[in-house]
Amino acid sequence: MTGIPFPDISPYVIPWPVFGVQIPLRWYALAYIVGIILGWRLAVLALRRPALWGGSPPMTPPQLEALLTWIILGIVAGGRLGYVLFYRPLHFLQHPWEIPALWQGGMSFHGGFLGVVLAVALFARRHALPLGGVADAIALASPPAILLGRIANFINAELWGRPTTLPWGVIFPGAAAQDCPGFPSPCARHPSQLYEAGLEGLLLGLLLILMAFRWGALRRPWLLTGTFLLGYGISRFLVEFVRQPDAQFVSPGNPLGLAFHWNGWGLTMGQVLTLPLLLAGLLLVLAARRRPPAAPAPAPP
Repeated sequence: MTGIPFPDISPYVIPWPVFGVQIPLRWYALAYIVGIILGWRLAVLALRRPALWGGSPPMTPPQLEALLTWIILGIVAGGRLGYVLFYRPLHFLQHPWEIPALWQGGMSFHGGFLGVVLAVALFARRHALPLGGVADAIALASPPAILLGRIANFINAELWGRPTTLPWGVIFPGAAAQDCPGFPSPCARHPSQLYEAGLEGLLLGLLLILMAFRWGALRRPWLLTGTFLLGYGISRFLVEFVRQPDAQFVSPGNPLGLAFHWNGWGLTMGQVLTLPLLLAGLLLVLAARRRPPAAPAPAPP
């Protein structure tokens, strides 16, 4: 056997029944709850330090709390609709009653991202807040939820990577260990969830924290947002090379599951959806760097 056996981790936080009842709290739900709380506290810490923004912060902590409700709705609605439209449109066209069935799984990061963008834009407009500063605060708060969410994907043994013979490959249970043409069965796969957790969550989160609290990035509106888009986009684009594509894209003539391909080359759906993020991130960073930063707030007497 080549690879690391998948650890015996229950998807439930409390794996045993309590008084004969299974507590339906999953690691996936807890990951997002804790991630949102950590991100919220991180953003509040920045909002309470006007010097980081070169003057008045873009909003108050109570306004951020109100915005969180909008963001959660944007994540859920956008993530589900993104999955429906980007990954399985024909299936849900034939079974539209399954669209609200969130408990069956099926969420798209890119759809959730669009939902967050819409929620932040509407909230900022309604409360007459500077959109760039609000977006930077949300960008700073995002990596903890991404980090914990990807770890929860690993615990759920979902969104696994392509087959590999590398020593750190993981033998996931079920179909992941059997459906590996050309590899010994059970086969090991890239733990792509952990790759994404480390790149999109941990490393990107540390970079944004340094930029915000040490390098004065919050005095340049949109710089943190652009860096987040670039960092996430590069990380996701690279991991897609070793991430198993969705089954609906795989066929005998397209074993790599490429959404668009020509002459043996192509891109996965995740890479296609990431290209606009990369372009937007690059444009925002360049525009923010061209503007002079806000002057540091004067020290109190």
